Amino acid sequence: MSWHGYLTLALFVSTVAGLIKFQSRPAAVFGCLMLALIASELVNREQVLESFSNSGLVTLILLMMCSLVLEKTRLLRMLATGVMVKSYRSSWLRLFGITTICSAFLNNTAVVATLMAPVRNNPYHNASRLLLPLSYAAILGGTVTLIGTSTNLIVNSFYISETGHSLSFFSFFAVGILLVLGCSVVVALCSRFLPNIRSQDKSYSGYFIEAKIQKDSPLAGKSVEANGLRHLESLFLVEVVRNGQLISPVSPQELLHEGDRLVFAGDIQKVMQLHTFPGLTLFADKDGLMQRDLTEVVVRQESVLVGKSLKSAGFRALFDAAVVAIRRDGHNISGKLGDVVIEAGDFLVLAVGDEYRHRHNIGKNFISVSGVEPDLHLNGAREWLAVGGFAIAVLSSALGIIDLLQALLLLLGVFIFSGCITVNELLRRFPVDIWLIVSVAILLSFSMVNSGVATWFTSIVEQHASGLPPFYLLLLTYVVTWILTELVTNNAAAALMFPLSIGLAHGLGVNILPFVMVVAYGASGSFVSPFGYQTNLMVYNAGKYTLTHFFRAGFPVAFVYGAIVVAAVPWFFPF
Repeated sequence: MSWHGYLTLALFVSTVAGLIKFQSRPAAVFGCLMLALIASELVNREQVLESFSNSGLVTLILLMMCSLVLEKTRLLRMLATGVMVKSYRSSWLRLFGITTICSAFLNNTAVVATLMAPVRNNPYHNASRLLLPLSYAAILGGTVTLIGTSTNLIVNSFYISETGHSLSFFSFFAVGILLVLGCSVVVALCSRFLPNIRSQDKSYSGYFIEAKIQKDSPLAGKSVEANGLRHLESLFLVEVVRNGQLISPVSPQELLHEGDRLVFAGDIQKVMQLHTFPGLTLFADKDGLMQRDLTEVVVRQESVLVGKSLKSAGFRALFDAAVVAIRRDGHNISGKLGDVVIEAGDFLVLAVGDEYRHRHNIGKNFISVSGVEPDLHLNGAREWLAVGGFAIAVLSSALGIIDLLQALLLLLGVFIFSGCITVNELLRRFPVDIWLIVSVAILLSFSMVNSGVATWFTSIVEQHASGLPPFYLLLLTYVVTWILTELVTNNAAAALMFPLSIGLAHGLGVNILPFVMVVAYGASGSFVSPFGYQTNLMVYNAGKYTLTHFFRAGFPVAFVYGAIVVAAVPWFFPF
């Protein structure tokens, strides 16, 4: 093996070490690897371009972009309504079932983010009893289809680069279903080991946002729970103002009336969720100001607003703006926003008119903090277009009518031209990290071929392992992939293990597909560490878990998961 080969091996080992050392910055590690590969001329220009335009990788990016549109619909929120009931077993089964099914077709990070809200806000069970099963269900659901998780699509991108053709939509289905059925039983049994941490009283930190139930609204006459107002992402219903009377705390069974003013607390960027409820209008909805970007300001000490309410100060006429939300650090705000007496240092989020920036009194009264870009939600025809279009694209691809890449490209074009999503939103949410990681990993596999490492590795396997049954090396591949997943995250583990698994298969002279599938499943099998999979990290802090909780509940799941994978893959994908 030449010095190029030794350099490639050194870069591979350094990358693994860097990923373990800097777990939160995998893109930076792979970025350094890319620079090293190019600077040392281990790859050529054509290979660099090919790695960044790999069809499997482009398909993954398009899928993530199209999934952003689904996040703006009521689909997941509607499914979340009614998940939490008094019976813990029923709540667990509903939550696990809905999460598994949704994660097979939708971005599992978005699924978990949406369902975390009803779990954390439910009045029946402590969130720590349900959040970890929620994450595990998302992981298991993602193993069922090609688009269920980014890991499957990443492995598919390598497979396309190696063979020239793609895995099918349901290549993962048979083993994935066995994993869902087998591991769900183990997760249910291990749920008894989860801590029962009492949820602390909410401090209602963040902005206070007011909305009013209009006349003839279908929300009137129904309870808070039935209307789905307890299942919002990052917003919590703090109180109801009715005929001058304050209702707080708000019971899930509280019936809403026409004219009720609902006061929410939470993340101002999630305020547009409230527009998806018919007959519910925000304090700043008048004149269409809410359709624009929002502006965050702080009230100055010398402001004319200090000591006055928004209503008595004539705020809208004075500044050509409307207050969407108020935040007062260290203190709670209660009642209608229009009646709140403003204090110096209050944070206001404003929906501003055309004349706002030309008013000479803005600088005298406010300190501008930043622009706030709310997460917009779809309704009406565009919501139907988003859900229906995505379903048609996925179904057409699954039936072989059209290639998935083409279907997603057409769908994204329809979403853009119909206004379901803007180019600015796509640029803001573009998954640069994943694109970089996968592209550079493909580059690394090219360098292994160019430098002779792949040939050397294959010859080593032929010399020392040719007499071993392929099953043992398949088992070894799974174990190493799983360990890497727990240490360096799922996508990085898949990217690093794929070229090694291919070398093993070639050295043994067997079909590469079993090794490809084992890498895909192994990279998704993160149950022991909160850092190996993004959904685990999401519930880690929310459920107030410790590493011990993950190990006690996750190790039995990981063991059964691995046993099913190693036993089932050779059965469905023979050597």
